[in-house]
Amino acid sequence: MRPEPGTEGAVTLWNVRDLGCADYVRVWRAMQAFTDARVEATPDELWLVEHPRVFTLGQAGRPEHVLAPGDIPVLKVDRGGQVTYHGPGQIVAYPLLDLRRLGIGVREYVHRLEEAVIDVLGDWNIAGQRRDGAPGVYVGDAKIMALGIRVRRGCTFHGLAFNIAMDLAPYARINPCGFEGLRVTSMLDLGGPSCVGDVKPALVASLSRQFNLRATTAPPPALCDE
Repeated sequence: MRPEPGTEGAVTLWNVRDLGCADYVRVWRAMQAFTDARVEATPDELWLVEHPRVFTLGQAGRPEHVLAPGDIPVLKVDRGGQVTYHGPGQIVAYPLLDLRRLGIGVREYVHRLEEAVIDVLGDWNIAGQRRDGAPGVYVGDAKIMALGIRVRRGCTFHGLAFNIAMDLAPYARINPCGFEGLRVTSMLDLGGPSCVGDVKPALVASLSRQFNLRATTAPPPALCDE
C-alpha cells in the first residue's frame, strides 16, 4: 500500500482549489497573475477544473493540426505542446509549483506528473504507460492524459488534462498533440469511473505524494476578466 500524502516527512502544505466548471481564458489569466505575483514564500497550489469545450494550441503549435474546429473555439496559449481538446468530463489539473524550492528540474517535473496519473489509473486496474518522445500517459496505443506546461522564473503553470468520462468525438477534429491519427481514450471507456468526482481525490493524493506536499482544501481563486 502506498503511504498517504504527508506521511513521508513532508511538512509543506499546498492549497488545493476546485474551480468546478470554468471558462478557459479566465482561469488562464488567473494562473498567469498568480505566477507573476508570487514571491519566495508563496505557498504552492493545485487548481482543478473542467472547461467548456475548447481547443488550445501551444506556443509552437501548428495551425494545420486543427483540422475542422467547427463550433468549438480555438485559442492560442502560452504553454508548450501542440493542439489539444478540453471539455466536460475531463479533469484539468494546474499545479502551481516553485520548482526551485522543490529542488527538481523540468524533466523530473514532467516525469512526476505522468507517474501521478499512472498511479491513479492503477487504482482502477488500468495499465498506463509513457511513450518516448511523446509526453503524456497512454493506455495501449491510445492517449488518456495530455501535458502542456509553462515554467516562468522557476514556477509552473498550465498542467495536465486527464480524460475521465467525456465525449471524445471532438478529438477527430484535430491531430491530438500534433500526431495524425492518434487515438484517445478515457477512464470510462476502459471500465473506470463515470464521474470526475470519483477521481479527483485520488489525483490530488497522487500528485501530493509525487511532490511530497500535504494537501489542504482552499476556496476557488478569484478569476480574471477575459
